[in-house]
Amino acid sequence: MDIKRVETRPFEGQKPGTSGLRKKVGEFLQPNYLENFVQSVFNTIGDCKGKTLVVGGDGRYHNRAAAQTIVRMAAANGFGRVLLGQGGLLSTPAVSCVIRKYKACGGIVLSASHNPGGPDGDFGIKFNGQNGGPATEKVTDSIYAHTTRIDHYLTLDSADIEIDVIAQTQLAGMTVEVIDPVDDYADLMESIFNFDRIEELVSNARFNMRFDAMHAITGPYATRILERRLGAKAGTVMNATPLEDFGGGHPDPNLVHASELVALMNSDAPLAFGAASDGDGDRNMVFGSGFYINPCDSLAVLTANAQLVPAYREGLAGVARSMPTSRAVDRVADSLDIDCYEVPTGWKFFGNLMDANRITLCGEESFGTGSNHVREKDGLWAVLFWLNVVASRGQPARSIVRDHWQRYGRDYFSRHDFEDVDTDKAVAMIASVRDRLGKLAGQKFGDLSVESADEFEYTDPVDGSVSTSQGLRVHFDNGARAVMRLSGTGTSGATLRVYYDGYQGDPSMLGQNPQRALAPVIEATELLAGIKAATGRTVPDVIT
Repeated sequence: MDIKRVETRPFEGQKPGTSGLRKKVGEFLQPNYLENFVQSVFNTIGDCKGKTLVVGGDGRYHNRAAAQTIVRMAAANGFGRVLLGQGGLLSTPAVSCVIRKYKACGGIVLSASHNPGGPDGDFGIKFNGQNGGPATEKVTDSIYAHTTRIDHYLTLDSADIEIDVIAQTQLAGMTVEVIDPVDDYADLMESIFNFDRIEELVSNARFNMRFDAMHAITGPYATRILERRLGAKAGTVMNATPLEDFGGGHPDPNLVHASELVALMNSDAPLAFGAASDGDGDRNMVFGSGFYINPCDSLAVLTANAQLVPAYREGLAGVARSMPTSRAVDRVADSLDIDCYEVPTGWKFFGNLMDANRITLCGEESFGTGSNHVREKDGLWAVLFWLNVVASRGQPARSIVRDHWQRYGRDYFSRHDFEDVDTDKAVAMIASVRDRLGKLAGQKFGDLSVESADEFEYTDPVDGSVSTSQGLRVHFDNGARAVMRLSGTGTSGATLRVYYDGYQGDPSMLGQNPQRALAPVIEATELLAGIKAATGRTVPDVIT
């Protein structure tokens, strides 16, 4: 089987963002587009001879074809073994798990995460390093540099291989091992949590719960673990079959896109517990009975109850959160006398801290929670963590959160997303606020005065690398905070995200609607930044 050298030319715009390269499917279908990026990954790795590569994705449109392309190219570039999820499927946390378990040099994840799928939707690809986590900025910069000067790629002139049967295949001297996508991950979960205790809970006829897989990759994982290993009722996992277009839905587990689950949890006869995960399985949303649990609160509650989980019984090395995430977990870390790190948005920033044993748990307000068991956020892991806590404490999830607020106070939080807005106007608004940061202190907007304002910059305490321009922060005199940043996870237009949080320690004021509690800071930020004028919207597209 001959190796084929294909002449090519660079494509503009193949710079990976915080979660790899995401574009419309149509762009990826251009001849040589995917191949250029994959070869640039391999060129960055360097000598691929004999190395092991993990490949899998979330099952969206183009996943299967892309997996075949990558396997052929891996063989042509000298890899010794490819571990490929059956059907081309592997959740993002499972990719991390498999990389770490089999000591692979890295893995290629085929996903655009929570973005829509289908022929007119989005596709994505990213490289995870040998620690199982997203590639560092140094690596992604190298990949991008290679995409700008690539003139050829290597592949095989061969037919597609069988990827739906668990088996080994030889391809030009490389072993392709099609693996069960769930087994290794499920075994890892059982080593972390008290499965016996969780089984007692979820198999109880009086405990009714739902897990919404949103027709995405977590369906097979949740079905195998929750229903088959733990004994939850058949049908506990809804929308369980991964579909190339996610059933026409938007696989983003929030209050808007997971409306079917939200309706069940807020019905006249609400379920005891509910959860959802996203396209590639790394995000989670959690509900108590008629009670939405904000991701910021979720991280704080899990940190406070970590000793109930066997893997964390001996204590936590530390915790970390993304900068826009509320400061609820900071208060728990302070009470536990452990370090709490504030990092930029992007899971790769947690990886260095984990590898250096500085943190055990971490999370983002964008429905991402994780620990050092892998180097990705992990939706189903977070759900199992909650079930372990509920089972161990013998309390409903909502009661656990309310008890937490009584002890630590409540950090009200809300994120307002303005999607697909005019990029030039959004950039101009951010630039205008940035230019005024040094002069805002002492200025009054509505009922609040600015205490301080800056642009977040992060120096990694492990390797000393510096990340600049990570979001604009405005602190007000009532202790509230507003953060503004443009998101890098979309594929068209711009998404402006504005984050609001404020602390309330008065026990009589812990049950407010977050939008009402945060109204003064929302109004002040509008007056300061002119968000409505810049976006052309009177209300956000999504509020979480």
